[in-house]
Amino acid sequence: MTHIVNRSWVRRGVFAALALLAVSMAAPGARAAPGTAPASAPALLEPKALELLKATSARLAGSHSMSFTATVSYESPSALGPALVYSTQSEVAMQRPDRLRVITPGDGPATEFYYDGKTMTAYGRAENLVATAAAPSTIDAALEQAFSTAAIYFPFTDLIVADPYKDLAEGLKVAFYIGRSSVVEGTTTDMVAFGNDNVFAQIWIGVDDKLPRKLRAVYLNDPAQLRHDMEISNWKLDGKVAADAFQPKLAAGATHIAFARPDVMPAGAAARPPMTAPIQPKSADHP
Repeated sequence: MTHIVNRSWVRRGVFAALALLAVSMAAPGARAAPGTAPASAPALLEPKALELLKATSARLAGSHSMSFTATVSYESPSALGPALVYSTQSEVAMQRPDRLRVITPGDGPATEFYYDGKTMTAYGRAENLVATAAAPSTIDAALEQAFSTAAIYFPFTDLIVADPYKDLAEGLKVAFYIGRSSVVEGTTTDMVAFGNDNVFAQIWIGVDDKLPRKLRAVYLNDPAQLRHDMEISNWKLDGKVAADAFQPKLAAGATHIAFARPDVMPAGAAARPPMTAPIQPKSADHP
């Protein structure tokens, strides 16, 4: 998942400290039952953890079409110091290799994004503004172009790329199995921790269906260690998709604007942002 891990400008020394902390904290949660001895410290790249990451990646990559709900919560510092939590929710539908629809009703600005293999369209409901641009022929390439040309990024990008494990394995330095949970999305999940020099993450993977149900990430260049969480629900794989599902249905009289970035890329910034890192409000805007 390049979107999580590909931040080469991060200080590398921070990773070792956080990884050691995570290893020391993982043992209690990995106990088989109360009263049993804690699990031994995991290997840096534990085979069981890698197998689970490969299994969930294969499940996603092997699906011709999918839809799900992504609820993202992320912390942002307040002017008083303690972090506030902001959330967004998106309804996602895609069909490989060249169809994608993302409807984000809230919180924050209500937006819609459509990609049909030839064009991509971004629509702001409240403002009634629409931008359209020619697009490349695959979802992966379209997502790259949407970010580079218009700063459009989705925190669930890693779930819909053609080869999730290829992105994830790049730069991977640690992966270990934590244990099982029965409280996420009403299903039993396997918990895996993984990371590289830039991020430390935890994923909850359905035991039976191998679908990702939750992801938490902490970025190692962040001195506040703010947390980014994403819950994925309402999974539907390989269902029928209406022919017009990926065509925008705009409000009458929508004003057309340029498909362009609202910000300026800093020198040396990565081509894509990390996962679960939406644009955050400035702390001065909130108490």
